[in-house]
Amino acid sequence: MSNRKNITVVLVDRANYGRMRPLMHELNTIPEVNLQIICTGTMLLDRFGRAVDVVRSDGFTVAEEIYMELEGSVPITMAKSMGLAIVELSSALQRLAPDLVVVIGDRYEALGVAISAVFQNFCLVHIQGGEVTGSIDESTRHAITKLAHYHFPSTKRAGRYVVAMGERDDTVFPLGCPSADVVHEVSKLELPANTVSKAGVGVQIDLEEPFLLCLFHPVTTDYQSAEHQMEEVLQALSELGMPTILIWPNIDAGSDGVSQAIRRFRESDDGFPLRAFKNFSPEEYIPLLARATCAVGNSSSFIRDASFLGTPVILVGDRQNGRERSDAVIQVEAKSADIVSGIRKQISHGHYPASELYGRPGVSKQIARNIAGLKAYAQKRLAYDDE
Repeated sequence: MSNRKNITVVLVDRANYGRMRPLMHELNTIPEVNLQIICTGTMLLDRFGRAVDVVRSDGFTVAEEIYMELEGSVPITMAKSMGLAIVELSSALQRLAPDLVVVIGDRYEALGVAISAVFQNFCLVHIQGGEVTGSIDESTRHAITKLAHYHFPSTKRAGRYVVAMGERDDTVFPLGCPSADVVHEVSKLELPANTVSKAGVGVQIDLEEPFLLCLFHPVTTDYQSAEHQMEEVLQALSELGMPTILIWPNIDAGSDGVSQAIRRFRESDDGFPLRAFKNFSPEEYIPLLARATCAVGNSSSFIRDASFLGTPVILVGDRQNGRERSDAVIQVEAKSADIVSGIRKQISHGHYPASELYGRPGVSKQIARNIAGLKAYAQKRLAYDDE
């Protein structure tokens, strides 16, 4: 009988995989670990680039594919999708019998993973807990923290916040974010020559010239305004007239409105130098982010990944309110005039020094070694000094 520890990593979207890949590689190098991978959520959907295929092309074996996303992009479809995730992932985890289940971030799909795991007494490891943001992600992240048995926050402050939530000191390891290794590995790579021509729709973009990188997601707690906010972003881009690479939004409530605004813009202003993409692999995305004159939108990647690169960022709206950020980030309201002013300021400034706020290269190896040595347990308790 094998004494290897079954460690199940569950990936729920394209950003999940981008950040987890170096950690998965490190876990695969540890002889005592049997890495099991479940792909679910938008990892399996064509309209989000079917990132599960990238996982396999990177040499990983995917043990389970779990379909759970309901179409609609409204709050009720998010809630029902999470219900399906709990049902289907519970069966998958029972089949795989993991010693440890690993999730990252704050997606509703990840909360479904957490519930499926802990209600079957599987020990849960959570990466990127303790951070503060807007949207429903704020509540989801902390809910996962309270379910998880071990915690790997990305910053020292996040680690303190996890402990302040009643988690034991000896279960919290604030080592940094695996993104540090992703960026270190691929930021200096040459972009494949056909990166912006092999896929996407719209005008061809010359990456040797200045360009903007745009990614805007809906705020689920204010999803009705997502379409209008995207219109403001697009109006600002139109006024500036700079070549722009745009990535389609995620599947959250309000994303259909964001997508509709993009489609209308492309139809009404087909001469604008815009090219839109479903997804990029890390080898494509990170060099693009590094080369971008300015990143515009509200993706956490523009705070986290861009911090390692010094790429100037205009953070639009309140989706990332409270998240720690480097000096490269300027936050503005979702108003075209403010967005234009901010972008011009960032273009004038240029790139910033790289930041180690979210860690430094080598994080993934540290996290992997720690995870491999964890002792699984099921019963959690609040831990406060006055007990």
